[in-house]
Amino acid sequence: MLGFKKNVFSYKKLFIAILFLFFLVIIFALSTGRYFISFSDTIKILFSNILPIEKTWDDTAEGVIYNLRFPRLLGAILIGSAFAISGAGYQAVFKNPLVSPDLLGVSSGATVGAALVIILGGGKMTIQFGAFLGGVLAVILATTIPRLLKNNTMMVLVLSGIIVSGLMSSIIGVIKFLADPEDQLAAIVYWQMGSLAKIHMSDIYGISPIIVFTSLILLAIRWRVNILTLGDKEAKLLGVNVSFLRIIIIFCATLLTASAVSVSGTIGWLGLIIPHLARLLVGPDNTKVFPVAIMLGAIFLIVVDTLARILTPAELPLTILTGLIGAPFYFWLLARQRVRL
Repeated sequence: MLGFKKNVFSYKKLFIAILFLFFLVIIFALSTGRYFISFSDTIKILFSNILPIEKTWDDTAEGVIYNLRFPRLLGAILIGSAFAISGAGYQAVFKNPLVSPDLLGVSSGATVGAALVIILGGGKMTIQFGAFLGGVLAVILATTIPRLLKNNTMMVLVLSGIIVSGLMSSIIGVIKFLADPEDQLAAIVYWQMGSLAKIHMSDIYGISPIIVFTSLILLAIRWRVNILTLGDKEAKLLGVNVSFLRIIIIFCATLLTASAVSVSGTIGWLGLIIPHLARLLVGPDNTKVFPVAIMLGAIFLIVVDTLARILTPAELPLTILTGLIGAPFYFWLLARQRVRL
């Protein structure tokens, strides 16, 4: 009993430390850029709307924070947390630490949807809607194949996702071949590499209800996910409807991934490595992994997006940085956990 209390207390201390790091990263991201704003001025600007603080900053600093950096910050928080918790959900359902949020073809389907709209001359909002619709349709196709084969095992579902991803990649190749190399091809390639450079508050308003609602569902059922990891027979003996629970988790993770990808484009590694890091910190208990993964995913993408803005004169696509950071980090995690594949 004492050991249990100690573990709970340790988890609380860890979560408080992560929250503190989260707020530090927010201040760093809002302050840092080509136009540097002091940390103290950034804090004052953020609290000036609710507290009687004497103005010691200029209007330019306030405009940079609220009009340029704050929408990107909110986008990084929402998208980073969405990828992280969807990755944790997928890995728990499929009982495979190598599973990522685009397992069932979400990202490739979203890319097809966005690319089709781009070559048809659609605007920003239409591209986002096309990406969201493409990601959802890809998952619907991947989940339909097992029913057509009358084999609903997890292995067949994974293979169906691989089939759909391969099909979508081929379609993307055709679309790139047909696209105008002057503008359309560059737009498709840049979208595939992920970026928050063009995000606005209207994008935040569009994806936040879906991301918040589906994340809350996954947080509410995370204790059932623990039961699911025991095995189908054990879960059924404990009164859990295994098939329905899997559908709920996959459905929520799919909506999270599709919503995130529709705004930011595809961002690799985040949904794969963050759940690993969360489990390394708090253990395999999903009641702790899910909340920690949400916070770490937000922190990670805030840092990556800030680096993308400041490292080079031309802003780097996010997938380049997540790959450069994620690949060595994932190797370190595998070496630490001594996973043998």
